[in-house]
Amino acid sequence: MKRLLLFLLTCSAALLACLPGNGQPATPTGALDKKPDWWKETVVYQLYPRSFQDSNGDGIGDLRGIISRLDYLKSIGVGSVWLNPIYASPNDDNGYDISDYQQIMPEFGTMQDFDELLRGMHQRGLKLIMDLVVNHSSDEHRWFKQARSSRQSPYRDYYYWWPAEKGTPPARYSTFDVNRNAWRYDSLTNAYYLHYFSVRQPDLNWNNPKLRQEVYRMMRFWLDKGIDGFRMDAFQFVAKDPTFPPMPGLNETNYTNAYNHGPRLHDYLQEMNREVLSHYNIMTVAEGAGRNPTEAMLFVDPARRELNMTYHFEAVGVGNTPERYQLTDLKRVFTRWDSAFARKGWQSIYLGSHDQPRMTSKFGDDRPEFRAASAQLLNTFLLTMRGTPYCYNGDELGMTNIGFDNIADYRDVAALNGYQLVKSQGGSLPAYIQAMQRFSRDNSRTPFQWDASAHAGFTTGTPWIKVNPNYATLNQAAQETQPNSVLNHFRRATSMRQQHPVLVHGQYQLLDAANPHIYAYTRTLGPERVLVVLNFSDTQRSWPLPAGLKPSGQPWLNNYPTLATSPTFMLQPWQAVVMKLQ
Repeated sequence: MKRLLLFLLTCSAALLACLPGNGQPATPTGALDKKPDWWKETVVYQLYPRSFQDSNGDGIGDLRGIISRLDYLKSIGVGSVWLNPIYASPNDDNGYDISDYQQIMPEFGTMQDFDELLRGMHQRGLKLIMDLVVNHSSDEHRWFKQARSSRQSPYRDYYYWWPAEKGTPPARYSTFDVNRNAWRYDSLTNAYYLHYFSVRQPDLNWNNPKLRQEVYRMMRFWLDKGIDGFRMDAFQFVAKDPTFPPMPGLNETNYTNAYNHGPRLHDYLQEMNREVLSHYNIMTVAEGAGRNPTEAMLFVDPARRELNMTYHFEAVGVGNTPERYQLTDLKRVFTRWDSAFARKGWQSIYLGSHDQPRMTSKFGDDRPEFRAASAQLLNTFLLTMRGTPYCYNGDELGMTNIGFDNIADYRDVAALNGYQLVKSQGGSLPAYIQAMQRFSRDNSRTPFQWDASAHAGFTTGTPWIKVNPNYATLNQAAQETQPNSVLNHFRRATSMRQQHPVLVHGQYQLLDAANPHIYAYTRTLGPERVLVVLNFSDTQRSWPLPAGLKPSGQPWLNNYPTLATSPTFMLQPWQAVVMKLQ
């Protein structure tokens, strides 16, 4: 039971999708003039469309809702917006089960709405990154409907099948299946199909060159519209040995390593780069790229011509236990990954996403007296590290976990199936709910808190998932008028990063590695050197300034009105300071 709970804490999502190649010709929406490697200097804002802004009162966020908020996105200083999937989908896994990759989900709007959204973003200098979900598709995709109709179907090899006459297929573990079994028997052709994730998300067979060409055609469809890149979902899992050799002992703690980095993975990426990616000035990032920095470098070494940046899970894996995380662990992970990419390659910097609990609740302190300061500190950290920062929508306000105490309030398929598994095994349902209150993905999927009106200004209808009750005081409208709010601090931080290349390209050096409360480091680019000091605690802390470091002038950024610096920094709870050094 303990291992199950630990898994449920760490379960980082999955997804899917697929793509038809016979859509209508794209309507060009223009493209931004972008310099090479622009993606190193951007700040990415991850936007969860279902929960951002509803425009028609059906309780579901949509594209026209996003269009109505473009001026807000421009105002906070981000440069790129990554949209979670907006493609046609039956929504078994909130859009990561894609039934038509070249159509828009009707709940979200139309292709005309999408074209207007893209034009509106480009007019404001904002870039659009879309999710590429091609480890799997929906079982309602036309390919799968054809594939399961007959063993002789031309689409049969678009997916993985195990004939029942060969007996039970080799064991494969599934995160999302209620029985944790990645094979599902299909009586129509007396065979099992593979689904690493939900039973309604059959895995696509990348060994089939016809499938790969379908994917490339779909990618060109969107790129020719003028989008600015892809975030590649669960791509670390696409390469599979079709003979399915035994993998004994698969469970919730080791399945990701077992599936990761399969045969021909880099052949597929290099082929994709040759045929598609190299023909566009875009940003590409693969989720879970590599089990360690050495493997991750294979994806992003420029000489290999694959992708632009990594998006690893080790940092957000810190603290996925009943005990609170140790700051020294967080420092060790970020420093190790920075060291691996100090001379080549590039990485993502993030603490929150649609697959994680709210960063302020997990890595900060969401008690009312510390919420704002800790959220400001975490945003300061993200925006002063080397790599491309990713801000998840709502984190610029310091939004917090909702902590549902009733399974009826959850919407995530992984949480619901996990509950049924615990129930069927006679496990502790209260313990399961307690774990979900801290670590469920639904914590980050509650509606964006715009104002203090009904449903936080997200919708005039009934929200698809409940709004966090703290919206009455924690909302964008209130923070707009507060000079020292989390939101306005975020704006100052993005502006600071844009003004000072040292915070983008500068060398990172960790200071005082063993300190359990203070995370301090320098960034250096040529003659310019900057000090960042972060008090990750709810207590005032003193921090002696290391010999040879001399602050110059006032802080570039400080989430408190004052700072005592000489010869020792006196830091308030969750104080975050960025200062130029002499």
